[in-house]
Amino acid sequence: MSKKIGFVGVGKMGANMARHLNDKGWDVTAVFDINKEAAAELANEIGATHANELSEVTAAADTIITVVTNDAAMRDIFTTDKLLANAEGKTFINCATLSPGIHREVEKAANAAGAKSLEASMASSISHAREGNLYLMLAGDESVYTEQKDLLEELSINMRFVPGGTGKAAEVKALVNMVMNINTAGLAEGLGIGAALGHDIDMLREVFSQTGANSRVLETDSEDMRDREHDCWFSAEHAAKDSGIAADMAKSVGIKAPLNDATIAQYQKMVEMGLGELDKSGVAELTFPGRAL
Repeated sequence: MSKKIGFVGVGKMGANMARHLNDKGWDVTAVFDINKEAAAELANEIGATHANELSEVTAAADTIITVVTNDAAMRDIFTTDKLLANAEGKTFINCATLSPGIHREVEKAANAAGAKSLEASMASSISHAREGNLYLMLAGDESVYTEQKDLLEELSINMRFVPGGTGKAAEVKALVNMVMNINTAGLAEGLGIGAALGHDIDMLREVFSQTGANSRVLETDSEDMRDREHDCWFSAEHAAKDSGIAADMAKSVGIKAPLNDATIAQYQKMVEMGLGELDKSGVAELTFPGRAL
């Protein structure tokens, strides 16, 4: 707990990770986000410095946790902006769902600056981040993982180190989200067809739960689909992005993934309709009778 921790990217996940560490007595020294107002509010809340420049986060911390939106943002902070300025001896733990290749780029850039990096993909929700109950998939140099294990254990309820080098955790995370998104789109179709046939949605939910139609997304998303409550926990836009990463991986090894391709098309349709900020459960708006958004 003597480590000084900085955060780059304090949206819903990053901010709640910072809050949890602060609650547990960790020294969260600086936060940065392109949404300067949100970063300033969080900094004031937890007693950290609101960094106006990325280099200020690196200067103020021993370990920097990054939670950014996509590959382009990750490449910017590590190669275009100044996160690696005077970074020798620092460690960067990178938690966003990104392509395997960008994690390898970041590791190379960090090592060239005399710093270390660790891939730490998350498969959890906002509440898990706030409570320190994340599930983490990690990859990279195992010695860096060992050095950071106390911090990682504070953030997580369970974790898995994936062998094979940097990028391997991102591969696993992309597959997790691919299957989750396929399940969500399939559930929306099943409930939507049932509703069109005149079946009670709650009856279908109960039957699904007791049969081979059961799934984690039945538990997390089916009520929201019924009630049209799509407050965002994992956005349709992110679903399209992450399933797209999996599609690129499939192509790279010559595997066809038609179910994933169809799921991407559904979430991309939501984005095109201006619904990308809805939760992924909002895919039901494309399948339930009488909605036709």
